[in-house]
Amino acid sequence: MKQTIYYLVIFQLSFFCFSCKNIEEGLADTDEKKPNVILILVDDQGYGDIGALGNPHIQTPNIDQLHSVSARFTDYHVSPTCAPTRAALLTGHHNNRTGVWHTISGRSLILERETTMAQVFKENGYHTAIFGKWHLGDNYPFRPQDKGFDEVLIHGGGGIGQTMDYWDNDYFDDTYVHNGVHQKFEGYCTDVWFENAKRFIGENKDKPFFCYLATNAAHSPYWVEDKYSAPYKENENVNHAPFYGMIANIDENIGKLVDYLKSVELMDNTIIIFTTDNGTAQGAKIEGHRLDGFVVKGYNAGMRGIKASMYEGGHRVPLFIHWKNGGITVGKDINELTAHFDVFPTLVDLCKLKVSESIKFDGKSLIPLINGNNVDFKDRVIITNSQRIEVPEPWRRTSLMQGSWRLINGTELYNLVSDPEQRSNVADQNPQKLATLKAAYDKWWAEISQGYSDQPFIIIGHEAENPSTLFCHDWHTDKDSPWSQRHIRAGYIDNGYWLVNVAESGTYNIKLYRWPEESGLALNAQAPARPAIPGTSVNESKKGKAFTINKARIAIQAMELSSVVNPDEKFVEFIIDLKKGESKLQTWFTLDDNTEIGAYYAVIEKL
Repeated sequence: MKQTIYYLVIFQLSFFCFSCKNIEEGLADTDEKKPNVILILVDDQGYGDIGALGNPHIQTPNIDQLHSVSARFTDYHVSPTCAPTRAALLTGHHNNRTGVWHTISGRSLILERETTMAQVFKENGYHTAIFGKWHLGDNYPFRPQDKGFDEVLIHGGGGIGQTMDYWDNDYFDDTYVHNGVHQKFEGYCTDVWFENAKRFIGENKDKPFFCYLATNAAHSPYWVEDKYSAPYKENENVNHAPFYGMIANIDENIGKLVDYLKSVELMDNTIIIFTTDNGTAQGAKIEGHRLDGFVVKGYNAGMRGIKASMYEGGHRVPLFIHWKNGGITVGKDINELTAHFDVFPTLVDLCKLKVSESIKFDGKSLIPLINGNNVDFKDRVIITNSQRIEVPEPWRRTSLMQGSWRLINGTELYNLVSDPEQRSNVADQNPQKLATLKAAYDKWWAEISQGYSDQPFIIIGHEAENPSTLFCHDWHTDKDSPWSQRHIRAGYIDNGYWLVNVAESGTYNIKLYRWPEESGLALNAQAPARPAIPGTSVNESKKGKAFTINKARIAIQAMELSSVVNPDEKFVEFIIDLKKGESKLQTWFTLDDNTEIGAYYAVIEKL
C-alpha cells in the first residue's frame, strides 16, 4: 500500500512539473510567434448553469469539453452586474476605480483615462476585435473603437432591445453597429457574433489577434428558437426553459468555434478564456423572488442569491483558461480566491505584452496559481459591491472575501467551509475576524473613493463622432433612467441630464426626439407593435403610447431655449452657439396635461 502511494505521489509531481515546464516553454515561444487570444464572456450565465460544474439538468457538452482541458478557477468572482464586470475585466482595475458601478444613469460609461486590454494588445502588434456586447458607452470617447478595437460589431447599450439598440431589434435578422455604421445581418444574434468572429480570425490567421466575444445572451429578453428551449420545457426542475435554450445555442457556437480553430490550425496557439459576467439570471428561482434569498427551484451550485446579489450566487462565476502551446491543456481545479481584474495581468504574462509603467493593476497574474504557487494569494482580500446610485456609499450591497470568509455589508460574517449557503451569521462569535476584515475594507475604501468625483463626459462636436446621438439610458437621474425600448413604448415619465464636453466652440444643431430617428415616427405618433416570430420565444410587443407634446426646451451652459412643437414632425430643432468646455445638457417635453418628461433621444451636431 505504501509503495502504491509513493508511486502515485511521484507520478503527480512529475505531471505537475511537466505542466509547468510546458507553460514556461510556451511563454518562451511567444517571442517568435505570439499566441492568439479569444476571450469569451457570456451574459447572465451563472456558475451553476454548466453541466460540468454539477448541473444535472442542462446540456453543455462543448463548454464541458473546454472545462476538461483547462485551468478552472473555482473561487473566481466578478461584479454582481454586467457593465461593472466588463470594466474590471478589460482594465485590470476594480470597477469602482473605472467609474463604472452601475449599468445605467451615466455610470456605465468607462472613464476616458482608463486603458483597456484591447489598447495594450493593439500597441503590441495584435489585431483586435469585439463581437456582441460592449456596455461601457455608446458615444465618444467611450466606444470600443475609442478603446483599442480595430473591428467592431456590436448591438447598442447593455442588450438587444435596450434604448441605444436599433429600434425593434428582436435577436433575429437585426441591425447592428459595424465599425461605426448601422448594418443589417441575417440570423440569430449569437450566431452572428460567432460567425463574424470566425471571419475575423480567418482574415488574421497569419498575425496575432485578440478577439473579445461577448454575447448578449443569455440576458433578457429570453428570445431563442424553440428547438433550443424545447428539451427543457417539460423538466419541472428547470426554472426557465428559454434561458437554458439560449445557453444551449451558445454552447453549440463554442463547439463550432473550436472546430474552426482546428481546421485552420490555430487551436494550439490560441489562448481561450471562458467566463461570465455575473451570477445566474434565471437558472435558479429564489424564495420570495428576492435576489438574495435561497434557491427553491433550479440549480445554483449550492449558493445563495442570483444576479445582483451580494451573496455568493451573485458574483462567483466560472473561469476556464486553455492554451495548448502554453501547456495549459489538462483539467485542473484552482481553488484560491481570484477575480475579474486578474485576467488582464494574466494575459500580459502569457503573451509577454509590454505595458506602460503608469498602469498599476488591482489584479494579479494567475500564472503562479497555474504553476502551483499560491503564496501571494493566501491572505488576499477581494471586494465586490453593487452600487446602483450616482455616488458609491460605504458597504452598500458589499461582499468582502478572504479565503473562505465572507463579510456582507460589514455586519454579516459567514464561513463557507461550514456554511456554503451563507445561512448562519457568525459575526458575534468571531469579533477579531470581523474587526480585521472591516479594517481591510476601510483601508480599501479610503484609497479607491478618492476617484468617485471623477465624471465621464460625452464629448460632442468632435471629429470622431459628429453628429452624436445621446440616449436617455445615460441620463443622470435619481430614478432608474429608461434603459429599454419597452420603457420608450410605455412613455416612461422621468428626466435627467447628460454630462457633455463641447469639443470646440461653435454653432450646434440639437434635435430632440420622442422616438428614435430610425423609427421614422413623428413626435406625437403611436409606435406599432413589433410582431412575434413563429418558432421562437419572441412575443408581440405592445403598441407604443402616443403623447401630445406641445412645447420643448433645452438648458445648457446657463442658456435655456424653448420652442413650440409641430406634432407631425419627427423632432424639434434648436440652433445654439456653445463654448468649448464641460456642461450639463437637459431637455424637456411639455405634454398637454403639463406633465414634463425628458427627450429620450437627442441628436447633436456641430455645424
